[in-house]
Amino acid sequence: MSLLRYENLSISFGSGRREKFAVNHLDLEIGIGERVALVGESGSGKTLTALAPLRLEPEGAKVSGKILWNQKDGQGTVDLLSLPIQDIREIRGREIAMVFQEPMTALNPLFTVGNQIIEAVQIYQPLISKSDCIDAAIDLLRKTGIPEPERRFHSYPHQLSGGQRQRAMIAMALACKPRLLIADEPTTALDVSLRLQILDLLKELQEESKDQGGMGILLITHDLNLVKHFAQRVAVLHQGNLMESGPTKQVFTQPTDPYTKALVNSGPVRDLAPVMPLAPVLLKTEDLSVAYPSSESSSWFKKAPAHKVLKKVSFNLKQGQTIGVIGESGSGKTTLGMAVLGLLGDSAAQVSGEVDVLGSDWQTLKPVERRAMRSSLQVIFQDPFGSLSPRMNVMEIVAEGLDVHFPKLSATERENRVLDILKEVGIDRSALTRYPHEFSGGQRQRIAIARALILRPQILVLDEPTSALDVSIQKQVLALLTELQKKYNLAYLMISHDLAVIRAMSHEVMVLKDGKVVEFGDTETLIKSPRQTYTKELFAAAELA
Repeated sequence: MSLLRYENLSISFGSGRREKFAVNHLDLEIGIGERVALVGESGSGKTLTALAPLRLEPEGAKVSGKILWNQKDGQGTVDLLSLPIQDIREIRGREIAMVFQEPMTALNPLFTVGNQIIEAVQIYQPLISKSDCIDAAIDLLRKTGIPEPERRFHSYPHQLSGGQRQRAMIAMALACKPRLLIADEPTTALDVSLRLQILDLLKELQEESKDQGGMGILLITHDLNLVKHFAQRVAVLHQGNLMESGPTKQVFTQPTDPYTKALVNSGPVRDLAPVMPLAPVLLKTEDLSVAYPSSESSSWFKKAPAHKVLKKVSFNLKQGQTIGVIGESGSGKTTLGMAVLGLLGDSAAQVSGEVDVLGSDWQTLKPVERRAMRSSLQVIFQDPFGSLSPRMNVMEIVAEGLDVHFPKLSATERENRVLDILKEVGIDRSALTRYPHEFSGGQRQRIAIARALILRPQILVLDEPTSALDVSIQKQVLALLTELQKKYNLAYLMISHDLAVIRAMSHEVMVLKDGKVVEFGDTETLIKSPRQTYTKELFAAAELA
């Protein structure tokens, strides 16, 4: 039986010849107690489709068609698009709840998690007492798997991990026992094992709701592995058009639409060149450790021990080689990258051990000497939009490093180098005067790669370089990085929690847990025969085992 049904839904912006349709004549149904996934790349119209039932579409959007909602207690269906906004407010949260993509943004940083859950309960159940609200909030935190719920009730969002914040968001959404839960990319910022935990949690909560008729779930995502694990039916959107829909297994094993076929087969491809037997070691660490002063108060006679984030990590990175670093949040992956780059010196971090870059001890170099060597060791960050200055055009962004390391270049030489490297990464010269916001995510990451490569480095630290990108764009960027490595014999230290990316890109894999190296070895060998329980769990979570 249908719970929510989109009929001929269209969402457009602009008017006349400039009118653009973000969603175009969409027909989609979510049944009572059913799990439906809406998949597609950025700009496909997924989020707008999710926001439309709650009438949260952006200002200026024109919405037409029908969104039919099956009212409780057999009162028939109602078109949500025809209801006055005050009636929609009665449905928001109470009957249709939403879990947003980024919990740190969606949660109020000025209030504790417990108070925010209480607020959700009180809005829709005003007659319930304060003590009952507190008990209900703690019970919801416990149900969503947050440890020590009584203590976490008093925590602020920044005091929780990413997975705990997302669980708190789910607790808020479920506070009023909604009949439909819309989850918009609820696991994007989480590690693979946490992603599966969150989706398993949603399944469990759905099972518990069967007494009330069963909660429907609409999952918005571009992660196809999660869709296979979670959804009963899947619908594929592309540029606002519904390309294909049906049972999940059928769509993934027998796709009929060319776009769906391309999406299903858009996983990263392993195409690495072998490392030369006598390739020189470009980057070496020996017993590298990083610790931070403890935030716990110390006694008069005993100082609180430092918090160790990285514990005696050793590896050799050769020319033309990629070492992949994997592990869950808090394992020390990013700290390792920052320590290798020498970007912890101005913080309170206590760094010990050896970091050897191109034969020089990175730790003992003077600031002037280290600055001179930075052109050989570059970094590409996770978020291409956040790492590019919005006030600089492409010419200024890419040429900035030249101004520091090659100040004697003439204006013509400088521009020629920028044009050459942009051509190398597939960006047209017409982009020179444009700004980051005018490009797609994949194009911005190509610009970030150009900015790093223009200095002709020998080593690149890649910190989650594709996690913010759609699967097809991710495939293109990884292919570009592979091609550039072969052409220039680059060495990559690739940090990621996406095991499919690590498998495609890495010659060797280092598995980190709590700052320690759990396993280290040849990628294919380690994936086929992991020895440690932690590694096996990681691979199982990513469906690579």
